[in-house]
Formats: sequence, C-alpha cells, structure tokens
Amino acid sequence: MPMPTEERVSQLVAELVARRGFDLEGVAIASAGKDELAPVRLKVTVDSDGPADLDAIAELSREMSELLDDAGDFGESAYLLEVTTPGVDRPLTAERHWRRAQGRKVKLALREGAEPLEGKARFDARVGVLADDGTIALVLGGKNKPHRVHVPLADIASAVVQVEFNAPGAAELELAGGIAAGRPVPGEEPADLAAAGQHSDSPTEGVAE
Repeated sequence: MPMPTEERVSQLVAELVARRGFDLEGVAIASAGKDELAPVRLKVTVDSDGPADLDAIAELSREMSELLDDAGDFGESAYLLEVTTPGVDRPLTAERHWRRAQGRKVKLALREGAEPLEGKARFDARVGVLADDGTIALVLGGKNKPHRVHVPLADIASAVVQVEFNAPGAAELELAGGIAAGRPVPGEEPADLAAAGQHSDSPTEGVAE
C-alpha cells in the first residue's frame, strides 16, 4: 500500500492541531532506515504563541496517533510519529513567525528591487514589533550602536533566526520591545521540545523526549 502524501497527512491532522491551540507548521515523511521494512518516520511540526508545554505536545502526539490509525492511510505499514516544535533556527515565512521571533537575531535578505537598507541587501538584525500596517521594526548595529528601523515585510525575501550563544545587549532588547512572551531568552536556548510515538500493529504508545 503506498504511503500517504505529506499534503494528505496535513489535511488529516490540521483540525486536531488547531483544536488543541497549535498552528501546523509542517509535515515531513521520510524513511527511518535503509531497510525496506524499516518504519516510515512522520514528523509533524507545530507551534503556538505561548510557551511550549511538554504535556500538551505529548497528548497531541497520542491523539494524532489515534486519528491516523483510524484513518487507515498507512494500512499495516509501521511508522514512527514525532510531534515537535520548530528549532530556534527556523525561517520566518508568516506574520505569526515574526511576532514569535520578537527579540531574536535574524539573518535577512531583501527582495530584488527593494531599496537596500543602509546600503545593504543582506544583513543581520534583531526583530522588533510587527505593526498593523505590515512593517517590522528591526534593530541594527548590535550591542555597540543599536538603532531601530522599519521595513515592510513585503520587501523581505528571506529571514532565518540565528542561534545565539551570548545574551544580547540591554539597549538592543529595549529597542526591540523585549522578548516575545513565553519565548526563550537568546543565549539560553533550551533543548528542542518533541514528543514521539511508535506505530505498529500493537497499540501506539506516546513518549516524551
């Protein structure tokens, strides 16, 4: 029996994810090993405005396993389900990502044709407040010369959060408006939060990692 597509799995789990207060950020299906009999690895990434809760992720994983079993799209094939939150080095592709990245350092590239910012089309900045008009405040200059500018999101081609090993300067954070509620302080990154469940012919058992 062929495996379901990532689009199909997204359709199956989207309502459950939303009902539990999360946003569905992505679904990825890949082989868990070189052996043809090895279970398929199914990774479902979710996020929310508040702090990630291990118990909530584990419960979502359990419910998702039951939903997928009932749908029957995997047939008798074994699969390994992992429900996880995005890593700290995530790309920012939606407005909610920018809100949740407030206070974080990002590497940006402006779209072709956009006016360079202080002479540059690619630069690092700290994310500030997202305005209702679709512009994002960015703090440039690092710890030494922090200053704030505003850029339309439409002018940004790509942006990826950077992993930081040192805390940002106080002036930088003040100009950024602080860290988004419930988010880790840069330089004090926690381990990625994930919950995984092994599906086989026996009942699925959810475990937290």
